[in-house]
Amino acid sequence: MSSRLVEMNLPRFPLLKDKEMRDLLKRAKDGDSFARDKLVNCNLKLVFNLVKRFQNRGYELEDLFQIGCIGLMKAIDKFDLSFDVKFSTYAVPMIVGEIRRFLRDDNPVKVSRSLKETAYKVQQVRELLTARLGREPSIGEVASELSLSREEIVNALEAAQAPTSIYETLHQDDGDPIYLLDQLKGAEDGDSSWLEKISMKALLNNLSERERMILSWRFFEDKTQSEIAKKLGLSQVQVSRLERQALKKLKDLMEDNQK
Repeated sequence: MSSRLVEMNLPRFPLLKDKEMRDLLKRAKDGDSFARDKLVNCNLKLVFNLVKRFQNRGYELEDLFQIGCIGLMKAIDKFDLSFDVKFSTYAVPMIVGEIRRFLRDDNPVKVSRSLKETAYKVQQVRELLTARLGREPSIGEVASELSLSREEIVNALEAAQAPTSIYETLHQDDGDPIYLLDQLKGAEDGDSSWLEKISMKALLNNLSERERMILSWRFFEDKTQSEIAKKLGLSQVQVSRLERQALKKLKDLMEDNQK
């Protein structure tokens, strides 16, 4: 992540000692804009380190960094020199709080606080059980640990998921990317997809055993490409390519049957 710090062209300023920090804070309180700017610049790395906690949330790191800087400036303006704490101790929750508020308020899907709290507990327990068991825990194991039903666990996890863009890239190798939009059926497809309109047993016999296994695991056992890759000793990219090839074969066979 340090390379990302360089990519963002952040100015490099030395860390401030506590005495110098308090002196700058006092001057900033008195309206010294130079002191305020120096406080911001010398604490940019603190903001960056906190922002890293929120990566992979569907937002650009640079955007969250800007939000974090707003929290930093609020901390500078509101810090009371009579506080018997270091500035960083006061600033951290202000910066994190600003980012969390942005993530909460920017989400177009409003989720109840109780569901959010449950989802947070589920994530903590999943991490705990993963470390304890040496593998990803099942829904049942998480539910047992929290004394909740499976349905409550699933509902909380689904509610906590960020909305997905129809232009999200599902896969890309040497060719053009495949977007989520490409996998959505249109109105002309009718009430059921083309997979539901064909005799699966007859057509699957035209595939290789490995292709049949991949489609069976993917669409009937709801396994991920990564899980299938481990079973077959392949990479996720190879499984994705084989899956697309198998689906194309089935689609071509269906179109031939309709001629």
